[in-house]
Amino acid sequence: MDVQLDDSLLIKRYVAGDEKALEALIEKHNQRLSSFIYSKVNSRDITEDIFQDTFIKVIRTLRRGTYNEEGKFLPWVMRIAHNLIIDHFRKSSRMPMFDGADTFDIFSLISDEKLNAEHQIIKDQIDTDLGKLINELPADQREVLVMRIYKDMSFKEISENTGVSINTALGRMRYALINLRKIIEQNDILLTI
Repeated sequence: MDVQLDDSLLIKRYVAGDEKALEALIEKHNQRLSSFIYSKVNSRDITEDIFQDTFIKVIRTLRRGTYNEEGKFLPWVMRIAHNLIIDHFRKSSRMPMFDGADTFDIFSLISDEKLNAEHQIIKDQIDTDLGKLINELPADQREVLVMRIYKDMSFKEISENTGVSINTALGRMRYALINLRKIIEQNDILLTI
């Protein structure tokens, strides 16, 4: 597939079922998007993960038919990546978060050991329950989900280990999450501390 094709044409081809069009779209914007992400996170592994997560969101939007083509594909993808970078930094523990007070209070960093023990028990139960739910997934979806979430593997590594394309691995992960949500909603399960 020629990566020099216009983004809107590649998008139309992908939506019509041409998987090669998506590969061409990814290849076309790979360098620019990867450089942008890397300039913010300074880590090759994190860059690769955010890049892949960005295209998971792109694929979902395109498949749902909710993408509004206005000749602004790259800025849209960059905005998705930017939001994922912000999410990454929010989730990472690089900066301690305080409750908005203007002064530093050491007691905001000290916690009650009993509360931590209780949270650990609840977390262990949630982990056990989630493991049972994951075991209900089809084997191919379960395999990708375990590799991604529990083994922290990139989609490229998952692809290499399972012998399927990155797109197939992305699709399996997507369906695993969709199926997990269905199981959780059908059984009215609460998985929070």
